Amino acid sequence: MKREAGHLQPYAYFEEPFTGEERAVLERFFTNTKGPVFALVNLPEVVKGALFARYSRSPKSLRRLFLDEFCDTAAVGAATATATATGARVHTRRAEDLYHRVFTEYGDDSVAQLGGVHLACEQASNILTKVLEWGRLAAYLEQSTRYMFYDRLLGDRYRYLVPPEVAASRLTARYRDTIDSLFATYGALAGRLARFYEALYPREGDDSESVYHSALRAQVCDDLRGLLPAATLSNLGIYANGQAFEMLLLRMRVHPLAEVRHYADLMLTELRKVIPSFVRRVDMPDRGMVWSSYLEETARQMRDIGAGLSLEADPRPQVSLVEWDPDAELKIAAAALYPYTDLPDDQVLTSVSALGADERCRIIEAYVGHRTNRRHRPGRALERTCYRFDILCDYGIFRDLQRHRMLTLEWQPLGTSHGYVVPQALEEVGAADDWHAAMDRAACLHACLGEDLGRDVSQYCVPFAFRVRFSMQMTAREAMHMLELRTQRGGHDGYRRVCAEMHRLIAEQAGHSAIAAAMRFVDHADYGLERLESERRAAARRAAAGIPEPEA
Repeated sequence: MKREAGHLQPYAYFEEPFTGEERAVLERFFTNTKGPVFALVNLPEVVKGALFARYSRSPKSLRRLFLDEFCDTAAVGAATATATATGARVHTRRAEDLYHRVFTEYGDDSVAQLGGVHLACEQASNILTKVLEWGRLAAYLEQSTRYMFYDRLLGDRYRYLVPPEVAASRLTARYRDTIDSLFATYGALAGRLARFYEALYPREGDDSESVYHSALRAQVCDDLRGLLPAATLSNLGIYANGQAFEMLLLRMRVHPLAEVRHYADLMLTELRKVIPSFVRRVDMPDRGMVWSSYLEETARQMRDIGAGLSLEADPRPQVSLVEWDPDAELKIAAAALYPYTDLPDDQVLTSVSALGADERCRIIEAYVGHRTNRRHRPGRALERTCYRFDILCDYGIFRDLQRHRMLTLEWQPLGTSHGYVVPQALEEVGAADDWHAAMDRAACLHACLGEDLGRDVSQYCVPFAFRVRFSMQMTAREAMHMLELRTQRGGHDGYRRVCAEMHRLIAEQAGHSAIAAAMRFVDHADYGLERLESERRAAARRAAAGIPEPEA
């Protein structure tokens, strides 16, 4: 950059020369033909990825590579999905051959990160959705249980799966009857809870029908979701690159549940229609199948070892902090200073060790700065320390917290041995007996399924109200993000309590007061109709933008 009269002048980037014909072609596939920054459009994923793969081994610009190696500007013919109005044709076959060569000759798996797909995964059980959402490097959006009632039919039955193992067993009729009764109880209680909350939180004059009833529906759905079994169907959108999909399919193809294995075949079929080169190794005998066999064998051995542990679980609170670093604040203060010095890392740590506790806190406070909202997060120095929590809460809460995939999360099979929760509102409306009856019936079916078909299959009939044990290990930076987000007023009361307790344990049990103080947007307050304030804010934004209110 050139500096003149106190102002920065734009850098003079070299403008690559193209002919008029070339520009006409490039304008179809690139957002500009002159600047150094541009996006690729209207191209198959395999071509976009191959272009970047060639990029790393060529002195040419990306646009020149496209013209020279992936586009036939002289070709004129019938319009196709890969042809432009100018007559240019994109060579997808060349791109696929390049991928094959890079994979087999160079073993460069990173090229599979260069193309992505939006994949819709519908009518998946809540067991399957957790398998689909395992990978870190992908984006997921799952159908929420708080914005729709689940007493409506999908075709001729409620929204749940009869897994193939159950369909082929003597327990099919009992399974259907039990699951149907869970959904029927859900439907019967919806109206009672809605009337209860209407009386408890009357609509205020400034609230529109849409705002008020959206908040009311969310509260009722939050209470009733405990009745939904893990077999409940959900829709899930995934955006991921080829490498992420490959790893997902390798695991799914050897999963103990037939639903997961069958869904892997469906996904592979569709992915091969759009990114065939990215997933070609999945079912190759000497590549993907060997890899899947490795995953299957290690899982089998670990299940056998785990089954040999005869210990009984000690009684524990809902949230336990089981591991932390006593020197966390010292290390974070040193890590915060490190990029601002010329010293080796260990020497910075030694220097900070000589400071008093107050001075170390001052360093952390300066590093965190004045945060005016929860999206203002400090840097990676907070990744210098970790916390590990053991959590025992209902499956509904687990589903919410499981979405934080960048941290390390492991869970145990869903069962009935840890008991279940009963929403306070059910006690208030005199429906606790209905809830207990539904849980007891599901627990009996779970026992029978476990005896006949095994522990994995028996998970399908377990309602969300039953508790599951899982561990979460996270850096202080990840903790800041999750605890501040999941304690916001609009969140489910269940996970708000879990995250507030995690924050308290960081401050009091670990003694990391400076780290806990940095998480200034953790909200420990209790609220009534949690979603109401959020719906009001959304209504205000719609009004400001001139967007009409949705139907209640």
